[in-house]
This record gives sequence, structure tokens and C-alpha cells, in this order.
Amino acid sequence: MERIKINARQMFVLIVLFEHGSAIVIPLGTSAKQDVWIAILLGLALGLLVFSVYGRLFRYYPDQPLIVYMQRIVGAPLGKLLGIVYVTYFLYIAARVLRDFGELLLTFAYPETPLFVLNAIMALVVMYGAYKGLEVLARTGELFLTLLYVLALSGFVLVLVSGIVDLSQLQPVLEEGWNRVWKTVFTETLYVPFGEMIVFTMLFPYTNNPAKVNRAAIAGMVFTGVNLAVIAAINMAVLGPDAASRSAFPLLDTIRRVQVAHFFERLDVFFMIALIIGGFFKISIFFYAGLVGAAHLFGISRHQRIVYPLGLLVLLLSVAIASNYAEHIYEGLKIVTFYLHIPLQIIIPVLLLVIAAIRRRFGQSAK
Repeated sequence: MERIKINARQMFVLIVLFEHGSAIVIPLGTSAKQDVWIAILLGLALGLLVFSVYGRLFRYYPDQPLIVYMQRIVGAPLGKLLGIVYVTYFLYIAARVLRDFGELLLTFAYPETPLFVLNAIMALVVMYGAYKGLEVLARTGELFLTLLYVLALSGFVLVLVSGIVDLSQLQPVLEEGWNRVWKTVFTETLYVPFGEMIVFTMLFPYTNNPAKVNRAAIAGMVFTGVNLAVIAAINMAVLGPDAASRSAFPLLDTIRRVQVAHFFERLDVFFMIALIIGGFFKISIFFYAGLVGAAHLFGISRHQRIVYPLGLLVLLLSVAIASNYAEHIYEGLKIVTFYLHIPLQIIIPVLLLVIAAIRRRFGQSAK
């Protein structure tokens, strides 16, 4: 592990930036239509329950990342195999998020630019940040969180002042009962972004006060969940359930409709800054977790030695995973959820906790 430490406030900042990340870009939970805000809040509630598993494992092994303590729990051979699976997962999700933002820039501003070029620019910045290390990312996050929320509050005020919000579009509540909402929760909002907190099991040991980690993480999740629910409700109130559910980038479409006194308009460029900030931190954290995990598994003393090879891998993967954006979203909702998110975010951590608790109790009773 790097000999660096970050405090609980910086961990909170990283979690907030990470959780917003691509969640404010992609059409998160829009299949629930006008009840999307309910689906997000329920996803948050269940996400906190899942996080309690990660938090308990961290209390058992406060000075070790996931890749290391799983070898202590299930043994070195199986633990290393699971470690390779998780490193691959982190790097793959980093590539998926990189693709999200490449597609956004391609659609919004650079339709004639090759996707590879757009992704390469972001990937180079991410690689540089990962090379500098977690402490630099955390300090940078403290600066950018302030800017992000100035932009977010300004946008919220302008959307309200422009008179494009129609709260009647959020009615009727639970038009089709709870079935549609729960389906959205268990296929979308539980796993992205709340289940993705599994990546922070690689970063928690770097905090200088382990006792405050769980509190900072829960605060960051709740803060983000409420924000995402408000954003989703505003998108629905502006665009309407049908348009919002068909939109590839609902927040961007909402911002484009802002027009105040024929002066404040075309603010989408202004708010693209906020979206790119969130994307940078989400990609960086997944990439950094994959880096340090690979370094642990293969006995590499400094993660900087593999930044550029793995960065190039993520860049190439981001272009190769799908032939177009529709296919990319379909894979994310139908394939990644069931074959990656559910086993790696929920099933395996729960099994690790059960085995760790049994071994811990047995060890204590043996004494």
C-alpha cells in the first residue's frame, strides 16, 4: 500500500463525486417514469443495507483492502482468483464509464470527432491523476466539489426561474403500483451508483481515522441519493415521463430548455463542465482501485509502473465493448447487472462476511 493517508472529509468528497459521476448523465431509473425519484430513494435504502456488509468487513480488517483480506477469508488460491475477478471488474467498469462520457461529448459537441480521440483525452488525464496517487485525487476533489455545487445550485435556480417545471408531470404517483418501481430498483438503481461502493473497499484502508469511515460513507451516499432523486424528479417534471424515458441524456435535455429573459440560454456547455468533473472522478476511482489491486496481486511495489499499460487497456476496451451507444446501454442494463453487479456487489461480499464472521467466532471460542 502507498504510504499516504486521507481524512474522513476527503473520503466523503470522493464518494459524493464518484456517486454523482455517470449517474447524472445516463437515464438512471427512467423506466419507472414519473416514480423515478421513488426508485432512486429505494435504491439508496437498499444500497445502505448492502454497504453495511462492506462496512462490517472493513471493521474486521481495517488496515487491508478487499483484494488482500479476501485471501485471508477464503484462502490464498481462491482469494487470488477472486482478486483477479475484482480487478478485471473495476477496470471494465472504468471503461464503461469512459464510454458514457465519450458518447456524451460525441452527441453533444463533437459529432465529427472519432470516439477514440475523445476517450483518449479523458483517459490520459485519468492516468495522470492515478499516477499521482489517491492523496492528490482527494485534494483535487475538495476543490472541484465546490465548483460542482456552485454549478448545480445555479442550474437548479435557473430551471425553476425559467418556468419549465411542470409538477403535474410527476402525477399520478405509483400509477402502475409498486411493481414497476421495484423492478427498476432491482435492475438499475440499487447497483448504479449505490452498489458500486464496493470499489471503496479498496480505498478505506488509506484513511487516517478508520472509526469515521463508515459515517463518512453513509453521509456521502445519503447526500448523493437525495440529490439524484431531486435531479430525476426535475428531469421528469420538465421533459415529461415519455420524453425522459426515451432520452439518452435526460439532464442535458433539461438544461437545454432553460431560457430566462432571452439572456440565460444555451447553458448546456456551462453544465458540461460539471458532468465531466463527475465522470473524471468516477473513472479515476475505478481505475485506481484496479491499479492497486493488480499491484497487490502480482507483487508490484509501485502502482505507477502499470498505470500506462492498464490505462491503454481501459481506453481500448471503452471503444471495443459496444458498436454503438444503444448497444452499450443495453449491455449495461441487461448483461452487466445480472452477470457482474449482482454477484460482485452483493453475493460474494455477503458470503465473505458470513465466512469471516464464522472464522472470527470460531477463533475467539478456540481461545
